[in-house]
Amino acid sequence: MTKPTIVLVHGAWADASSWNAVATQLRGQGFTVLAPPNPLRGVESDAAYLSSFVAQRTSGPVVLVGHSYGGVVISNAAGNGGDVRALVYVNAFIPAEGESIFQILGGSGSALDVPDPTTVLDIAGYPGAPEGDAEAFLKPGTVHRYFAQDLSEDDGWLIVAGQRPITLGANAGATVTAAWRTLPSWAVVGTDDLVIPAATQRSMAERAGSKILDVAASHVSLVSQPSVTVEAILAAATHVGE
Repeated sequence: MTKPTIVLVHGAWADASSWNAVATQLRGQGFTVLAPPNPLRGVESDAAYLSSFVAQRTSGPVVLVGHSYGGVVISNAAGNGGDVRALVYVNAFIPAEGESIFQILGGSGSALDVPDPTTVLDIAGYPGAPEGDAEAFLKPGTVHRYFAQDLSEDDGWLIVAGQRPITLGANAGATVTAAWRTLPSWAVVGTDDLVIPAATQRSMAERAGSKILDVAASHVSLVSQPSVTVEAILAAATHVGE
């Protein structure tokens, strides 16, 4: 089997270290694994960055893997750089053209879809922001109760301390390209996810025709139960290598 390169794209309030357990298992099975930074600044610019990264940093077939907002980025980036052959979504958004995160979460029952977002998020300005834009950070209580409720308190505090904020603009940005329409995909659905409710994940995965794997885990199943994510990636890699 030709082993594709695995490119792991983190989501909001995370960084590449969120993939550590997954990456270690994949490297142990002989895969080349890359986990680039996701700027979390805007759908169009984040996708352009990933496309450029894949084009310059990989050769041969690629499996793109996205967690949470990373699912938006891989959906928009897959056709624009490198030889991307398959997509894996982990507790992720799988948007169609014209959809934004705010739209998808609206009415979903997400812990973040609340009348006053400042009860779960801290909003802060940032240098060079477009008019009206700002960064969103998770409040500590949001991390422990809703985002990573199946991690230890110590691990939850590491997320609080090291979280990379996402802009409001990235959450409001519409998807331009839905690469899942032309590429095979797999989806890990977290049945205890309180950020993207399981029903919302499943609906998007079914629409995309993704092969679905359930995991009884929080929004950060890639951290708490990485073996399920690894299973999905291996299935995608096997398909690509056939």
